[in-house]
Amino acid sequence: MQPLIGATMLALAPLMQDAPAKVPAVQAPAPGRMGAPVDVFVGGEGGSPVYRIPAITSVRTKEGATRLLAFAEARGTLADVGANDLALRMSDDRGATWSDYRVIADVPARSLNNPCVVALHSGAHAGRVLLMFQSYPEGKNEAAVTEGFGTGAPGELICRTFTMHSDDAGRTWSEPREVTRSVKRAKGATSTATGPGIGIQLAHGPHAGRVIMPFNEGPYDRWRVYAAYSDDGGDSWMLGDAAPNDERGLGNEVQMFERVDGSVVLNARQHLGAKRRKTAVSSDGGATWSRLADVPDLPDPTCMAGVLALGGGVVVFSGCDSESRRALGTLWISRDEGRTWPEKVLIEPEGFAYSVPVRLDGGADGAAAEVGVLYEAAGYKRIALRRVMVPAAAPSAAATPAAR
Repeated sequence: MQPLIGATMLALAPLMQDAPAKVPAVQAPAPGRMGAPVDVFVGGEGGSPVYRIPAITSVRTKEGATRLLAFAEARGTLADVGANDLALRMSDDRGATWSDYRVIADVPARSLNNPCVVALHSGAHAGRVLLMFQSYPEGKNEAAVTEGFGTGAPGELICRTFTMHSDDAGRTWSEPREVTRSVKRAKGATSTATGPGIGIQLAHGPHAGRVIMPFNEGPYDRWRVYAAYSDDGGDSWMLGDAAPNDERGLGNEVQMFERVDGSVVLNARQHLGAKRRKTAVSSDGGATWSRLADVPDLPDPTCMAGVLALGGGVVVFSGCDSESRRALGTLWISRDEGRTWPEKVLIEPEGFAYSVPVRLDGGADGAAAEVGVLYEAAGYKRIALRRVMVPAAAPSAAATPAAR
């Protein structure tokens, strides 16, 4: 492992006093309806003027309760690379209330970016939460960094990737561990970026138990998407092939989900394309991919979006229902494992940018589910969570007045 650049990572989180307060159980919104948005990260609170780039997962506590862990980049300005830290808030009541703001990673003179999180459900580290992210030299964005790994000397223009983990449902965290050499190509790749959003752990097929983190790699304006994967719960990582780009644009920020046959589907932000999301399929656990193709049902104004498999062939996608604006935040529902997206519900009519869905309850074998969508709103002034019910069957127009 290469040395950390310029400073010691501040990784240990506060202990029990920061746990969310006990509150009465929260009633779920009725099927086809939504809860009111709840602010999770608000610019100017918690010591940071700006919060961007949400990530979220749910995990079981040792008491058997479900806890939400929400992450964001804590920034001094809206610039993508500054002195960004990684912030965390937790909720034990399905997102109704949240613990205090906490910074779980901070490196002076480095920018921490692209949080991507996964909670492990099987294997030797079952119950562990893995967080992966990048570290840039402060003020140097993905167009400024170079290929290779460098020597670890201060000031090198190298984008580095780190992991950290929690074995107690987010109360404390390990020190970050560099994994750049395992997830970045030695030649040809300049920048790398996880997600942002979520990783997945496969539950089906010959690669069941594999942990997958979605990536894109530079050079700038020539991005490609791929997976890094681990068969030992994140102790070591391997690098998959990049998905071949098609003639209608490139893939950039990317998320992935698993089908019931164990195949993996990616859903990527398009760049220089047809204003539609990009997709590809892997039949070997993320090692190789089919050629990227457009998703006709899903518009893309060139913005990160989220995707989540719920079970029984049901997959949800959160993104902008626009080809030109980061607005009209919408939750699409697929009942054929992401092949078509016939149902959609408007969840935010105004500004809506990066978003990540998370399962709150239900959804097994296609049953009704409650999901939360963590999303950037109000011109990047806040990151909010909105709870949405996903019915077990296609809703009627009368049952879902928010459907569009």
